[in-house]
This record gives sequence, C-alpha cells and structure tokens, in this order.
Amino acid sequence: MALSFLVPPRHLYVHVPFCARRCSYCDFSIAVRRDVPVSDYINGIRRELALRGRPGDRTELDTLYLGGGTPSRLGGAGVAELLAAIREHAHWTDDAELTLEANPDDVTLENATRWREAGINRVSLGAQSFSPPALEWMRRTHDAGQIAAAVSHLREAGIAQLSLDLIFALPEDVPRDWGEDLERALALHPDHISLYGLTVEPHTPLGHWRDRGELTESPDTRYERDFLVAHSTLGDSGFEHYEVSSYALAGARARHNSSYWRHVPYAAVGPAAHRFDGARRSWNVAPYTEWLRRVRSGLDPTAGEEQLTPADLAEERTYIGLRTAEGLVLTEEITASTARWRDAGWAQIVNGRLQLTALGWLRLDALAADLTHAGSR
Repeated sequence: MALSFLVPPRHLYVHVPFCARRCSYCDFSIAVRRDVPVSDYINGIRRELALRGRPGDRTELDTLYLGGGTPSRLGGAGVAELLAAIREHAHWTDDAELTLEANPDDVTLENATRWREAGINRVSLGAQSFSPPALEWMRRTHDAGQIAAAVSHLREAGIAQLSLDLIFALPEDVPRDWGEDLERALALHPDHISLYGLTVEPHTPLGHWRDRGELTESPDTRYERDFLVAHSTLGDSGFEHYEVSSYALAGARARHNSSYWRHVPYAAVGPAAHRFDGARRSWNVAPYTEWLRRVRSGLDPTAGEEQLTPADLAEERTYIGLRTAEGLVLTEEITASTARWRDAGWAQIVNGRLQLTALGWLRLDALAADLTHAGSR
C-alpha cells in the first residue's frame, strides 16, 4: 500500500494550486503565479507520495482527480510529468477514470493531445458562463469563444468524457441569461454538467465588495428559480440529476466524486488536500510555500486531523445520502420523521428509499439537520 491507509484507497485526489489570478468568488487554496513552478511542484508531490508510502508498494486506483486551483496551468508536458510521478507509487486499472480540471484558455490541441497520451480520459472544463459581462465580473481568464474552442480541441485529441462547470444565481445587475447559458452548454454536447450556486465567502473579492457596499447578493428567489430552470432544462435533454450539483447522461456519472458521496476511503496529496480513511479525516497545510518547505525537508505536511465518532459518521452518511439521487434506505424512523417533507413535495419514496426532489435539494442543509436531530432524540 502506498498511501498510509489500513485498507488501500482506490481513489486519489491531487491538489494543483496554481492560478493565473483569483476569481471573484474563489475561496479555495490557490497560488497565483505568472510562471508556474512545474518542476518544484511535481518534485514536491513525488516527495509527499514517498513520505506516505512504503517502499515497493504501489496502490491500484480506480479514479485519479487532478483538481485545484487550475491543473491545466501545468501544460501538456507538466501534466504528463505529474502522472509519471504518481505512477512511481500507484497504478490504475484499465478502465480507471483520470480527470483533469481545466480552464478553457489553457486548452490547446497540443496540450489536450499530451494529456490524452499521458492517460487523462476525462476533463472538467471551468466554463462558468457564456456571457462576456458575467465572465469579466467573475474575473475569469477566458472569453466565451474559448469555451467552444477548448471543447473542439479536447474532442479532436480523443478525450471523450467532458464535464462543463457553470455558476448560477449571479446578482441581478450582472448581465447574464441563465437559460441561454444552459442552451449553449448543451450545444457543445457534454456528457456531464456541474452547477454551483454563487455564494459570497468572507475573504474573497466578492466578500470585500459586499463589505464595501458594492455588491447586492442575489435573492433566494433567484437561486431557486435558476436551480429549477436547470433541473427542468437538463432533464428534458436526457440528463439525470443524480446529485444536488451534478447532471449526467447515462453512464457518465463522475466516478471520483461519487466516491466521496459513497463515503469510501480516498487519498489526497498536495497543499490543502483532504483525505479520509473511513473513520478519520486529515488535511495538509494550505499555503503552497509551506507545503513545499515541509515535503522538501522530509516533514509530514499534515496540518490537522479529526477522528469521527459513530455519531459523526452517521450524520455524514445522512447528509451524503440526501444529496444524491439514491437517497436513504427507508426505515420506520425515517418514514415517520419525513412525512411532512413528502406532503410538501420535498421528498418521495422510490423502491424503498427516501429521495429528495429538486425542491427538497433546495432545502438540503435544513432537511439533513432535521433528520439528524430526529434520530438523536
């Protein structure tokens, strides 16, 4: 086993922190660099993998996810070098899912070809919107035309699995037609779409704009309207709404992300990376420079960990179950505790499981807390 787990995880997340600039909504752990220190970063990943592994062991992976940040900033050769470094400590099955998060402006035919040759078979493309004013307001580095060009390059390179990210519930004064964004995304024929409602976090550009009175947040009614429009539009186009933020054509669910929702162990390396062994969660230091200093010195970059109690695990499984289309196995307690939800149209019983509807997903946090509280009485 290569990643210090009692049972070798079959899923690995690698955090690549580099970005050209911080988007207005972003509160992720990133490192803004004009010139990406590709070799230093990959050597750091190589050192962390060696630190967490045992000599001679190589973990078998079903999924590998390069997230960020902007992993596509590593370029074609950089991603290939990173995968080669990972292969020193792990190998993947023939049908493994290898995902790369990419920004449209990084996707050239040359880069996409190198990614495919290195093993990448799925790309999550950060489109976010097709509206020029919205992209500018978000401080994105690409324009609308580059989204279609990126998709074309990925298809030509032979990367068949494509997910598009879009953000909804923008403030009313940001020029953007949400329905048009959905239609333009569908016109590119992705097999997966991830949608994220805009939230204003304190230490982001949006948070600062709000504090200075320069931002009026979108009302809850806008959030609900956009969410339900997406649910209807994508459903009518053959997409299954299989997780609160995720839509997929048949056979195209995100296997790596689904491992999180199944509550199975997963490994993770890189700055700010979080890992889970089934009962314990730990995470690395967030700043890139501190992470690199530690791994270069042979020090464990872990910043903290938490041991989850049986009650913690049960609460997490309740939340995870409610956020997916599979829902929760029906019990007498769940049946009794959720009658009000079903009467309100927030949940339904299908094949012996409780599943939230789209209206229920809009109330996910409150409903999960309600059910957890009922179970603790």
